[in-house]
Amino acid sequence: MKIAVLGSGGWGTALALLLLENGHDVTLWSYKEEESVRLRESRTNRLLSGVPLPEALKITADISCVNECEAVLLATPSFAVRTTARQAKPFLHPGAVLVSVSKGVEQDTSLTLTDVIAQEVGEGHPVVALSGPSHAEEVGRKVPTAVVAASRDKAAAQLVQDLFMNPRFRVYITDDVVGVELGAALKNVIALCAGVCDGLGLGDNTKAMLMTRGLTEIARLGEAMGGRKETFAGLAGVGDLIVTCTSMHSRNRRCGILIGKGTPPEEAVKEIGMVVEGYYAASTAKTLADKLGVEMPIAAAAYEVLYQGKDPKSVVKELMTRDRKSESEESWV
Repeated sequence: MKIAVLGSGGWGTALALLLLENGHDVTLWSYKEEESVRLRESRTNRLLSGVPLPEALKITADISCVNECEAVLLATPSFAVRTTARQAKPFLHPGAVLVSVSKGVEQDTSLTLTDVIAQEVGEGHPVVALSGPSHAEEVGRKVPTAVVAASRDKAAAQLVQDLFMNPRFRVYITDDVVGVELGAALKNVIALCAGVCDGLGLGDNTKAMLMTRGLTEIARLGEAMGGRKETFAGLAGVGDLIVTCTSMHSRNRRCGILIGKGTPPEEAVKEIGMVVEGYYAASTAKTLADKLGVEMPIAAAAYEVLYQGKDPKSVVKELMTRDRKSESEESWV
């Protein structure tokens, strides 16, 4: 199948290589001409160290590469998904399946990225979200990985499953698009917080507590938005949360470590040198929680540290001394 991958970062490149390995005709698009030239000439991507780019992988900066493609992946940072979809729209093949592999929620509108894509391209193009515990660095090195493809269109989800599946990359399907996308976006906030805990020198107990209660908050908001609770116990929920909170591959965790050690948040984001989705998702999480009346104390605390200059140590103390609660809302009902 002819496929275009829009976005030449580590994740887009790793998925392009996977699709190429599966026998597809793949073009990798970069929004910068100079970047596409560098990738073509060097046949390496600095974000995937040690992974060669085969000559069979086409590389371009011409968005018309989506023409005649039966599937198009959008692998840009979340803030660029709308403009990329808008650029691609005039060239899209009728009925082409669009696959969002970016993780985030649009900051200005609080829309999930599949909704952003659908809004831009209009009807006639099924949209699928692909998500799960999947560091680009490991997928690029062919480490066994499993993800989930989510769509309201079952045939489109199954198509994506077939495109990506091979002995080292397993794909499950679901129709819970909201749950999958929110899990993908909001775990970045918790991963950033996990990094702060590491930077402060706190322990494994603290991180386990943070991850568990953070997942509860994500699921609470997800259900309020129409997602299903069981989705957050799956690959796009707890799976992605585990890998992002515990790995140094995670730019969100690395950014949090800097903040925990005293670097101001904006400087920490700049020092990472790549998009730190959790920084932006913290603002979106607060907006959605306030709008829907959902209690999210960890996300609220992250917002205070990132945007209001609050000291992380004082935030930890405030979270630990909140009013006593039951762990489950269903207890003694």
